[in-house]
Amino acid sequence: MVYNYKLNYIFFDMKKFLFTLFSLTLLLTANYVQSQVKRVLDPSNMRDGEYVEYCTHHKKMSALMQNASYIIQSQQDEQELNKALKKGVEKGVVYKIPIVFHVLHNGGVENISDEQIYDQMAILNRDFRLQNADASTVQTPFQGMPADVEVEFVLATKAPNGACFKGITRTVSALTSDGSDGDAQVTAIRNGNDVFQGNWPGNKYLNVFVCDDAGGAAGYTTNPSSWSASAMTNGIWILHNYLGSIGTSSEFTSRALTHEVGHWLNLSHTWGPNNNPGNASSCGSDDSVNDTPNCIGVTSCNLSSNTCTDASNDVIDNVENYMDYSYCSKMFTQGQVSRMRAALQVSTTGRFNLWQTANLTATGATGVLTLCKAQFIADRTSICSGEQVQLTDDSYNSVNGWSWEITPSTGWSFANGTSATDQNPTILFSQTGSYTIKLTATDGSTSQTETKTDYIRVAPSASTIPYWEGFESYSTLANLSNWEVVNVNNNNAWTIETAAANSGTKSAKLVNYGQAAGNVDELISAPIDLSVVPSTGSVTLSFRYAYRKKTSTDIEYLKVFITDDCGATWAQRKTIGGSGLSTLTATSSWKPTQASDWVTVHMTNVTSSYFVENFKMKFKFESDGGNNIYLDDINLYQGAPSNDVVLGLNDLSNLNSFGVYPNPTENELNVQFNISKAEILRFEILDLTGKKLDNQVINGNSGENIVVFNTSNLSSGMYLLNAISANGSKTIQFVKK
Repeated sequence: MVYNYKLNYIFFDMKKFLFTLFSLTLLLTANYVQSQVKRVLDPSNMRDGEYVEYCTHHKKMSALMQNASYIIQSQQDEQELNKALKKGVEKGVVYKIPIVFHVLHNGGVENISDEQIYDQMAILNRDFRLQNADASTVQTPFQGMPADVEVEFVLATKAPNGACFKGITRTVSALTSDGSDGDAQVTAIRNGNDVFQGNWPGNKYLNVFVCDDAGGAAGYTTNPSSWSASAMTNGIWILHNYLGSIGTSSEFTSRALTHEVGHWLNLSHTWGPNNNPGNASSCGSDDSVNDTPNCIGVTSCNLSSNTCTDASNDVIDNVENYMDYSYCSKMFTQGQVSRMRAALQVSTTGRFNLWQTANLTATGATGVLTLCKAQFIADRTSICSGEQVQLTDDSYNSVNGWSWEITPSTGWSFANGTSATDQNPTILFSQTGSYTIKLTATDGSTSQTETKTDYIRVAPSASTIPYWEGFESYSTLANLSNWEVVNVNNNNAWTIETAAANSGTKSAKLVNYGQAAGNVDELISAPIDLSVVPSTGSVTLSFRYAYRKKTSTDIEYLKVFITDDCGATWAQRKTIGGSGLSTLTATSSWKPTQASDWVTVHMTNVTSSYFVENFKMKFKFESDGGNNIYLDDINLYQGAPSNDVVLGLNDLSNLNSFGVYPNPTENELNVQFNISKAEILRFEILDLTGKKLDNQVINGNSGENIVVFNTSNLSSGMYLLNAISANGSKTIQFVKK
């Protein structure tokens, strides 16, 4: 494949320069708001048109060189490297390196796909084995010079504890967007990843940490060193959008990892050991490689660059070298190859151990693949009746047969011509409920099974409006059909509070106190039918919350999302964060005790495009190690905001009085009403999800009327009673003891 790279040339006048500075300020401000990390980026270390420093390798090395002990160690390491170089490195032997990609994410686009990582693997091996077709197009002075490093990278398939995996780990943490401390990011991965929670030694794996922020850089690493040979931090940090050529990345950013692996194997930038391309003083420095011409470095594909000439050696710059900053990098020189292969001979730095047969066997990087785990995912796990789910096999690392089982056996069917033996079947669900999915995968000789209990949730029929949720009838939120609890970090989740409420005695609570920062928790409603609202009408979503910080510096967020397609896509409609959520603090686990602890929020931006049958709302809390939060009296209704809970329409003018007794009731509920003229009325008893439990049609007479309902079969809790006629409706609530 021939890669065509876009050439970006920027010509500055003062006005453009000021505009660039202004744009950069906006970008830095956005980055600060996102990660709460204030940093100053170096524009001279950026490639043209980019907003991150391309590489901060030498900045990391400069920081290490402030440590006297490290200096001694690095001098010894360099001596060992030079011995290996003088001895000469054998050719024709391909060194294989076990590699692991640790994806650090917070549920955003930085949680890149496996396919994007596989694409990066192909690019990395292509570049290091000189299989890139564009190497034949280098400029004339360098024709014949691009060299095969004879190094290949293999996804590890065994974790340090021997557990089988596919060379990829995933960790949920807000630290993905805070790269100010790379060690902290690695600690989060070590302690929270989904494969093995412990050290992944740097002398056994090349650890690549994929994140949303790498301290302002596209990527960085450090030289081989005995200082940190076995440490997990002896790896490479890289942004998700500089990894591979697909997904969140592109061809223009696809060779950043090739560049960083060069550093990891002891190469400097072509202009020498600093992070300042374009600095004329770099002509006096050297990259310790004889066949790379001295240069000052470029930040775009300037093929005519000739920056460090002398009378005896007037050679243009090797702009197309992977260790420059150009957009057209496509080669390593033989001198660079010798230096990298020599780095793999130095045992004290850990690089030597990586490619040894025993380590390849221990890490499962031999290239011999068997089935060791059945696994699958669904494109959606929460749907409405009549919708489809795409199941995708994710078994590893070798599979050629599949058998799917779904329980219960009714309420669903295979769709789109798929069957129980397809690798990725489509399932149509037609009945409300929870469904368990089981996959049995085989490689022809062994089989593995994966079962996910209550994995697919098909929501109940839509509730009607006005909709009100006060959580009074629940003892738990777990496995409810009318509310879905999403606990991303698998720790504390939304549950029921029985002794604190805005109204009644119950509310929904999230015990956030005592949890680490970076947790994400969601509470999602069942469908609500807004199709009855005319397009010219209006809808208000109101809710009450109570919250405290733990310290004044906590920055936590309560976000509200809505959907018009039963949760396939979500639109964010409200964000309350930081001091906007609360300015008050509590140093111990907090609970609201008075009316003033509750805040009422009215949202009027549920627009007409959301007036559909399968409207849903989602409350998402993002933590920063603060205190507890509570939700109550979630109310969705037509019309303008009301500080009171709206339980029904008030346009049944013929109904002069309407009441129930006794309230609370036990076995019998009397409904008393007065109408000015004879009329047919329908009375309905509903639970708080809107499900109809009983109804009666009454020929109401002019004057006073009484209707008796048997409530002995109702469970304890709160209910709604609707009175409906041709003229409108009214609603009243009652409690069953």
